[in-house]
Amino acid sequence: MRGGNELDINKISDIAHGMREDIIEMCYCLGNNAAHLGGCMSLVELLAVLYFGHLRFDLNDFKSESRDRVIMSKGQGSIAMYAAMHRVGIIKDLSEVGGLLGESNIYYKQTVRNTDYGIEFSSGSLGQGLAYALGIAWALKKKNNSTSKVYVFLGDGECDEGSVWEAASLVGHLQLDNIVVLVDRNALQIDGFTYNINRMDMMEERWSAFGFNAVTIDGHNIGEINRALSFTSHGKPYAVIADTVKGKGISFAENESEWHQNVLTDELYKRSMFEIRGNNDTL
Repeated sequence: MRGGNELDINKISDIAHGMREDIIEMCYCLGNNAAHLGGCMSLVELLAVLYFGHLRFDLNDFKSESRDRVIMSKGQGSIAMYAAMHRVGIIKDLSEVGGLLGESNIYYKQTVRNTDYGIEFSSGSLGQGLAYALGIAWALKKKNNSTSKVYVFLGDGECDEGSVWEAASLVGHLQLDNIVVLVDRNALQIDGFTYNINRMDMMEERWSAFGFNAVTIDGHNIGEINRALSFTSHGKPYAVIADTVKGKGISFAENESEWHQNVLTDELYKRSMFEIRGNNDTL
């Protein structure tokens, strides 16, 4: 079990740097199979604070009924989740992840449910995660489990999906205060900027209208994330709208829709590592 209110910000910052290295390594291992680099980089601090400050789990028993659940509805963030799992000790070595392809793999570009390894949800079809989390959260209530939470990661582009709001309506109606939604609002989706495709202003007000307590934060500010996740939302589900930068930490990928999914070449891999590490160890 992990706590929530006090966090070593410098430690989490170091972990976030390590996670970015892991993401680059895994994306590079995909070779010509384009990786979701941009949307993974925007999630790093959110996942680092969650896994190292708030998430309840047992490294010896991933099926413990008292565990919290993480639903990566934003499937293109799966590699970022693997990076958090690696840094926290769930994935012992990145060699376990392999090339993220193939029938024998446990870890894929998009998560495939395998609770033996702490993976709760199969992603890929966007807009499904909140409905899935709703079922889990309601079942936990029926089992009188008052400690476990269900954390759901959504992309802001994903919120174009009507299924997200159908699920949100029922979550609010059922007052499932064991659900925490984290919206990665990096303002980009595969086709470009979200405000050009389907403008979703007043995101905090939208979630509030569906019966959620909602807050907007800087999704790269570790202190703000920690304070947001430390909040206990009695009687209502909770939505955290996190303003982030797609491709955060890599100059050629920041705020570039082409890095929603793209190939990390040898040259770009070296450049990425140079920028993240601030030295030429990998050159």
